[in-house]
Amino acid sequence: MKQQCHLSMIWLSWIVYLGGLACSIYWHLWFLAVVWLVVAPLVQWQYIRRFPAVSSLMGYGAIADAPAAVTPRVSQTVRLYTALGCPFCPLLEQRLENLRGSMEFTLEKIDVTLRPNLLASKGIRAVPAVEIHGRILTGMVSSRDLAAAIVQSDVQSEVGAHA
Repeated sequence: MKQQCHLSMIWLSWIVYLGGLACSIYWHLWFLAVVWLVVAPLVQWQYIRRFPAVSSLMGYGAIADAPAAVTPRVSQTVRLYTALGCPFCPLLEQRLENLRGSMEFTLEKIDVTLRPNLLASKGIRAVPAVEIHGRILTGMVSSRDLAAAIVQSDVQSEVGAHA
């Protein structure tokens, strides 16, 4: 199973959350509404926080990273598309932040939870997604592969500027 979140599953989790809240309010179960309002986000937060430890049990495999060997400075803009509720997004964001510290590229984070049309227009149906100079990488990408893609796009953009 690829280590990514399909946007339909993100939306489904939001529908369940809002639906449970709406039902408890509709049936005047105020205590349940308050508990749902507090407990559901806490459960989601704990799930995302502990996801690397349970990902193998869920069929996603281990969340392992291959470190980048060489990280030269580049003048690129890297876009990270994320969605609230995706356990892979914060992990990939951390990898990009670590690379940004040494490579000094510009990182633009875009939350597409309520704007899936941003991804649909690019043909992307899952997050996390990284866009580097028109190239799209989806799912959990290792630091080594991210650094290679960033360096490759920087070289391509310099060659294009000189042509």
